[in-house]
Amino acid sequence: MTAVPHRAAPTQAALEREAVGTLSLAGVEAPRRDARLLLAAALGRPPAAVIGAGGEPVDADEAARFRDLVQRRARREPVSRILGRREFWSLSFEISPDVLDPRADSETLVAAALEAFPARDRPLRVLDLGVGGGCLLLSVLAERPLARGLGLDASPAAAVVARRNALALGLASRAMIAVGDWARAVAGPVDLILANPPYIPHAEIKRLSPEVRDFDPPDALDGGADGLDPYRVILAAAADLLPSDGVAALEVGVGQWRAVADIAEASGLAVLACRRDAAGIARCLVAGGKKRLGKPLGTG
Repeated sequence: MTAVPHRAAPTQAALEREAVGTLSLAGVEAPRRDARLLLAAALGRPPAAVIGAGGEPVDADEAARFRDLVQRRARREPVSRILGRREFWSLSFEISPDVLDPRADSETLVAAALEAFPARDRPLRVLDLGVGGGCLLLSVLAERPLARGLGLDASPAAAVVARRNALALGLASRAMIAVGDWARAVAGPVDLILANPPYIPHAEIKRLSPEVRDFDPPDALDGGADGLDPYRVILAAAADLLPSDGVAALEVGVGQWRAVADIAEASGLAVLACRRDAAGIARCLVAGGKKRLGKPLGTG
């Protein structure tokens, strides 16, 4: 009888090298970073715990679990969707296939909102249109303890995710999440309007990266023929809902800021500021009532 040779358990380093090769061939932008995040998830450890532990063996079940996660990433599913969570504004948010995967660019809106209302002790009425998983609304509420907010989304499934995030972050008592079509059923006034609407022109969606095109909800991407349809609805509503010292902070796509500013002005709002993201792209339009006094909020 011939003995079956014992196969040594793979080390973390060996599995990581294997994954980096697989992800590189699949065209993943940061294969080593993603491999480490997925390895940590497969091992049930924080990401920092796998750094410097490359010589440790990995048992067969954990190795199989890791390889399954790597194959999902190789099919260009984002790591955040594989893990079901995304960090935003230093908070951890649940995400699902029903909500947009929040990106760091959108933190520009939170920064603009907080700059517009710097006093932590001011009561604020906040309206988030297209709330998705709740990252914008809940990030602002976390920073402004006297603020209360309403988040609206056309998707009942997205509203469920936002409610779970509000509960997990201890903000459910100050955040109402409802299903609604933009602001048509909202009675003002509100102090702050937040929105990251769909702004990709319909014909351009097929050219997006697979991580966005194939995994973000289509309704959260498609802004109509020119990408501007939602702004026409939101900014018209904002003109009715904002008092003279109210502010709207809206995310815009690359190259759209001037066109959205024109829509804001045509709707009767004053364009107050252009906020840029970390890459220097005009990412956020800040607008307010025509009677607003004082200097603009800055250009970010």
